[in-house]
Formats: sequence, structure tokens, C-alpha cells
Amino acid sequence: MKKKFLTLLALACCFCGVRADEGMWMLSHVSPKSMKIMKDLGLEMSKKELYNTKGTSLKDAVVSFGGFCSGVIVSPDGLVFTNHHCGFGNIQALATPENDILKNGFVARTQAEELPAEGLYVRILQRTDDVTRRVEKGLEKYYKTHTAQLDTLGDNADEKVRYFVVDSICLEIENEYAEKYPELICEVSPYYTGNAFYVNVYKQYDDIRLVFAPPQSLGKFGGETDNWMWPRQTCDFSVFRIYTDADNQPAEYSPSNQPMKAERYARISIDGYEKGDYCMTIGYPGRTNRYLSSYGIVERMENGNASRINVRGVKQDVWKKWMDSDPAIRLQYASKYASSSNYWKNSIGMNKALKELKVVEDKQKQEKQINDWIQKDTKRQAHFGNLLPELEKAYAGRKDGDHALCYLNESFIGGPDLLRVALYYTSLQNAKSEASKEAYKDRILQQYKDWNLDVDKETMTALIDNYARQVGKEYLPAFYQTIGKEYAGNTRAYVDAMFKQTVLTDSNCVNQTLTKEQKEKDMALSCLKDIMTLGSQVSKGIRDYNTAITKNERLLCEAILDMEMDQPHYSDANSTMRLSYGFVNDYTGPSGHQDYFTTMPSLLAKVAQSDKIDEYKVEPEVKALFEKGDFGQYKDGKSGEMQLCFLTNNDITGGNSGSPMFNGKGELIGLAFDGNWDAMSSDISFTQDLTRCIGVDIRYVLYVIDQWGHADRLIREVGL
Repeated sequence: MKKKFLTLLALACCFCGVRADEGMWMLSHVSPKSMKIMKDLGLEMSKKELYNTKGTSLKDAVVSFGGFCSGVIVSPDGLVFTNHHCGFGNIQALATPENDILKNGFVARTQAEELPAEGLYVRILQRTDDVTRRVEKGLEKYYKTHTAQLDTLGDNADEKVRYFVVDSICLEIENEYAEKYPELICEVSPYYTGNAFYVNVYKQYDDIRLVFAPPQSLGKFGGETDNWMWPRQTCDFSVFRIYTDADNQPAEYSPSNQPMKAERYARISIDGYEKGDYCMTIGYPGRTNRYLSSYGIVERMENGNASRINVRGVKQDVWKKWMDSDPAIRLQYASKYASSSNYWKNSIGMNKALKELKVVEDKQKQEKQINDWIQKDTKRQAHFGNLLPELEKAYAGRKDGDHALCYLNESFIGGPDLLRVALYYTSLQNAKSEASKEAYKDRILQQYKDWNLDVDKETMTALIDNYARQVGKEYLPAFYQTIGKEYAGNTRAYVDAMFKQTVLTDSNCVNQTLTKEQKEKDMALSCLKDIMTLGSQVSKGIRDYNTAITKNERLLCEAILDMEMDQPHYSDANSTMRLSYGFVNDYTGPSGHQDYFTTMPSLLAKVAQSDKIDEYKVEPEVKALFEKGDFGQYKDGKSGEMQLCFLTNNDITGGNSGSPMFNGKGELIGLAFDGNWDAMSSDISFTQDLTRCIGVDIRYVLYVIDQWGHADRLIREVGL
């Protein structure tokens, strides 16, 4: 059956084209049929010009930005464009109350003024190789040689050891690649829900410097009000530069490093675009789950999304109150708030769209078809078994435990800063290698930079009280008993005592090694221990259900590919390079028809509402510049307007932020930065008519660099 799956996988890669704008396709495995469809839509490049391991290609201009976003090299000297919200954390880290470059923007007038972005890296993909056959052979060999051990493991014995065996095989492959390419990063990743495996080889650059940032009022124009919405006028970009050693090789930061000499960079087009024009994005989308079962979708809505909506809403209310009251706290918490609220709103929109579009019901219909298809063939019955009834049973079995774990993680592991420091400190104390110790020290010290103790006390108090309202008493960590017995149920008194009776509020803790007795007396470490103990107990209780779900979700994906082998199927996104192709398109949704681009008058109309909506405020000089209307070469030749943002029907998800948007010639026309509210379910189910990718027009980016920043050297550097 595994050999059959590999054949099906090859066919799935070939039969691409029923819906030209859906899909996150592996750039290394673009089939001839896919190329034909792209050519018919307007692509003027060959397959080798897109992906080539024996020479340069467009893939070499696209970067993974920090492991969480995408970006594009736009000059021979390693200049990188990405989104403002992708660079937000690094810009914030470089800002000070005296020189708030996050609020006011930043322009490096010379290369000497470009600021090192500590901890930031970019990766450039070198090659992608299929290692599925090797992983499967390794698994088969293990099963044959460990039958006695497997016999003792009961139900789903193969699956219980599969993760560890696959991890071992993948590590062996990575080590072999590392020996062959010692200067590169080599990672094996699962595709198609663990039915296939590919190794991706990257060159990583660690000396990255900030070059340009627009004022926050432009880079985040519209804020949470407009997030995931259309129409948009957000100038969502920032500019960084890759630095290398004298031999043009990756190196740690050094004042003597020089700008990278890029082997390939994207050329910029200011000719614009029209409705129907070809557009493709290339980037590093984070995670989609389009093969997920109906049971998994329900769990995502009721546990994962619901906990994120609830807990982050509580946390953000506390943060917002403090941020509005103190500019210093606003700067401290700006990046954390933006990161938290982004997927808080995403979860709200996803649940809304999943319900309105009846995605669960559609999945259930597909699953009935799959079940009927399995039952029609004895070989299929033997291979797939009762995967759907088993999935239903397993999801029902872990429902309450998963609910508690989602709230536990959101409330405490991802909640108060003190507990995050406690987690890192515990990891530091347990670290074996010096490299690991230094890494955790750095994480702890970074946490102190954006930490206000008074804000954190109120946050922790609110989250402790909220957690108790969301779960059953059997899921309360032991410290709740302490609150009841020693603090008469007064959570704030318990929190105040914790902040006094811990070494973790002082950054010098990174140099302290506590005894067992000292750890037990440290209230923050004790609280974390109670949380981790409960989490471990709950996880252990649902472990067998997790095993059954992992196995049968993988079989479900395989069954879909098998049953629908005449239809196009791409692997879910997994933070590896993908290509999406489509075309510039307007949008008709529940709120009516909307054009595919926005112009400066629409931005100024929102600015006029800034007395009611703070997120529409811009600096007076920015408003005056825009009202002047001198857009020069950056206004559109046909509409005569300064076009700001635009829509395509490209596939997009988190991680695609900053992805270059190319025309048919492979020229840069924009930067992807968002999806649309009506299609928030697209991470789970792509909706053909609703899904849109929102991008900032590269001409708007250049206009701000030129006319607001007066950065003539950058305009010349990108060839204008």
C-alpha cells in the first residue's frame, strides 16, 4: 500500500489545474501540467527559472524571514523587503522612549547607520529532496526486527513507536546531509499528514540589519479595526539587509561584515497590474489543515480556537488598559499585543466562517463517501480499517482533556511573563550543553526587556481567575488549593506574594543555580511545577487517544488522495517554501462588490474618521504629504491614481506575510500581508469564491521610501 501511495502522490502532483488559484505547491515539484496552467494564465518563466539547483532561479530571491514570515531580496547588495508586522518585534527591540523608531519610523541614511537586529536570521532554500522511500523502508525494517516489542504494546502498536522511529530516521538523514553540506541547515519535514517526507537544505544568514521602517501609523494603518478586512490602505512593509563575511558567506554579527552580494534578486516593476493579470506568491506559509477530519475541525473550533478567543481577550484587555495609560508600557507591550491579537481575531473569524460556510457538514459528506469507497473493496478494508469510527471515538475520548490543555497552555504557558521566565529558567537549569544554556539565558534576558511587573501581576490574577471559570475542578493545578487555604481565595494576594518570593523578577537569576529546597520555596517555580504536573497527568490520560487520532488522520489523508486521484492535491503548509498562483481579482462577498485596489482618497477618508478611530490617525506631516498628491512615477499609468493595496485570488495563510507577489515575468509587484475575513476558514477548507490575498502595492512602498523617507540611495539601489 505504501508503494501505491507514492504512485498516487506522483499523480496528485501532476493533476493540477481544476482550480488555478487554490493550492500551496512545492516549488521543487511543479509538474508539466501545472506549468501549462500557469503559462495559460500568463507566466512567462520556465520551470528552471523558478527552481534550479544547478544555477540561480527565482527561489533564491525569496527568504524565510526569522522562521515566522517571508521576504524577498530586491537588490544586488542583499536588501530585503518584508512586512512591517514581520519586522515589528525587531523594530520595537531597537526603539527606546528617547528614540521611538517604532512610532516615528526609521531611515538609515548610510549603510553605517543600519542597525543590527539581534536574534534575527533569514534562510535561503538551496534544494529540496524526496526521502519518503527511505523513511518508509526504515520503518518497515524496524517493524520486522522489533515484533516482540510491538506485541507488548497493545492496540496501535506500530503507531505508538512510529513517531520516535521516524524522528530517528529523519535525524540520521539530516546528519548525513550535514556532513555533505556542513555550512548549511538541513531539515526533514513531513508532508501529506506524515505520508511523505522531504529534506530541505538552507543557507542561514545571522547578521541582519534594519534599514528602513515607515512610521507605525502607516505600517499598521487600520490596526485591529482593519485586520483581516478589505478594503485596506496599510503600508505594511519594512526593509532589512543581509550582511556576510569578506567571502560573502554567512557570519555572526561583526562591524567588519559587508552587505551580501546576492546571487539572485527580484527586479521591481512599477508598471502596475490589471484585473485578470497573472500573479504568484512564493513564500513560507506556516500551517494549514485541509485534510483534517470533521471531528478534528469541531475540536479546533471548540477547544483550540475557543480557548484562544477567551484567554487572549482577557489578557489583551489588561494590557490595553495599561498601554493606553503609559507610553513606556505601550512601547514595551506593542509587539506582544500585536502578536497576541492577530490570531485572537483570526480565531474569531475562523469559527464564524466555519459555521457560516458549513465546513463541518461538507467534511461529513466527504467522509461518508470515503467510508462507502473503503467498504467496496476488501483490500481497502484491510488497509484503512474503521478509520472514521476510530477517529470519532478517539476525539470523543480526549475532548475534556484537550479542552483543559488548551486553556492551560493559553492561560499560563502563553500567559504571564513571570511563568514564561520560570519555564525558560527551568530549561536553563536542566540544559546539558553550554550552547543550550546560553540560548536559554538569552531568552530570559529578552523577556525582561518587555516586562512590566505591575502589568504582569494584574494579567496573572485575571488569567488565574478566568481559568477556574473555564474548566472542571479536576483540571485545577494544585496552587489553587494554596490560594484557597493560605490566601482565603484572594488571587491577587497570592500573586503579590509570588512576585515577592521568587528570584525570577531579577535578571541576575540567569547566573544563579538553586538547590532543590530553594526551588520548592520559590513561588513562581512552584506554581509552574503545579501547572506542568497537571499538564503531564492530563496528557498521559489522553495519550492513547492521541495515538489513534494521529494514525487515522494520516490514513484519512491517504484515502482522500487514493479515492480522488484524478483531482489535484497539494500537501498542507508546513513552513516550507510553496508557490501559489492565480490572478488579480476583485471581490464580491456578503457586503457586496468591492474593487481589487484601493487609492489615496480612500485612505484620507479613513484619516478623516481618526477622531473616532485611533487606528486611522497619521502624523500631520504624513497627511500633508498624501494630500499634496505628488505621486510622480509611482501613480498608476492607467487609473492615474496612487494605488495602495490590491487583491488576488492567491492561496495564503500565516507565514505567507511578506511573501513577494510576482507578475508573469517574475517581477515584484507587491508584498502579501493578509487574508480576508469572509474566508478565515481557508486554513481548513479553501473557499474558491471567497478567498483573497491582500497585498501592499510595491509602488506605495517605494513612494513612502522616496517621498516620506527621502531615501534616495535605496531607490537607486533597487534600480529606479
